[in-house]
Amino acid sequence: MNFKTTPLQALMIDLDGTMVDTMADFEAALNLALADIDLPKVPRDVVNIAVGKGSEHLVRTVLTHQLALPEVQASGLVCNSTTVDTFYEPAFQRYQHHYGRVNGQHAQVYPGVLQGLQAFKAKGLPMACLTNKPTAFAKDLLARKGLDGFFGHVYGGDAFPRKKPDPMPLLETCKALGTAPSHTLMLGDSQNDAQAARAAACPVVLVTYGYNHGEPIHGVDCDGFIDQFTQLHI
Repeated sequence: MNFKTTPLQALMIDLDGTMVDTMADFEAALNLALADIDLPKVPRDVVNIAVGKGSEHLVRTVLTHQLALPEVQASGLVCNSTTVDTFYEPAFQRYQHHYGRVNGQHAQVYPGVLQGLQAFKAKGLPMACLTNKPTAFAKDLLARKGLDGFFGHVYGGDAFPRKKPDPMPLLETCKALGTAPSHTLMLGDSQNDAQAARAAACPVVLVTYGYNHGEPIHGVDCDGFIDQFTQLHI
C-alpha cells in the first residue's frame, strides 16, 4: 500500500487485532469472570465475534450467549434481557479485575508491527493509538509489549463519549494531533475502524489478520489491505 501520492501528516493505529494479538487475554479474563459467577467457560469463537466494540459490549454479548446454553437453562435460569442485566454488573466487575491481572500475559505482537512502527517514526510521522479498549489497559499493554514509546497519544474506548465506529474518537484524535482528517491515516483491523474513518473523512487501511467480528475482512470498504505493517509505504 503506497501513500506517497497522498501525503500523510499522522497515523491513528488500533491496538487489539492490529498491533497485538490479545485474543487469549480476553478469553482468560472472561473465563475467570464467568467462573466467579458460576457460569460455564465461553468458547473462543464467541469471544472472537464479540471483541472490538468495547468491554461493555464484550461482556454483555458473552453473557447473552452463556445464559442461553442448555445446561444453564436446565438450572432454571431464563435467558432474557432482565437476566442479562442482573448478571452484567457483577460479571463486568470481575472481568475488569481479572483483565487487569492477565493483560498482556498471553498476548503477542504481530509480525512486522515493530519494524513498521520504527519506519513510521523514522518518517517523522506523529502516531496515536486509538482503540476501544479501556485507556488504562491500552497504556499498560503497550508498555508491557515495548510499544509505548511510539505514541504521543493513547485513547481508549472511555476517552470520549462515543466509541468507534462513531467518527468522534477519530476527529478528536486528529484535533489532538493537530492534523487534518483527510491527511490522517486510520490503520485498523475491522469494520469498526473503516466505518469510523469513512464517517470522519480519514483514509483507512486494514490488516488482514485481525478481529473483524467473525466476518471476512476483504468485504469491508477501505482504501487498502496489508498483511503486515511493513507493507505500508508512506
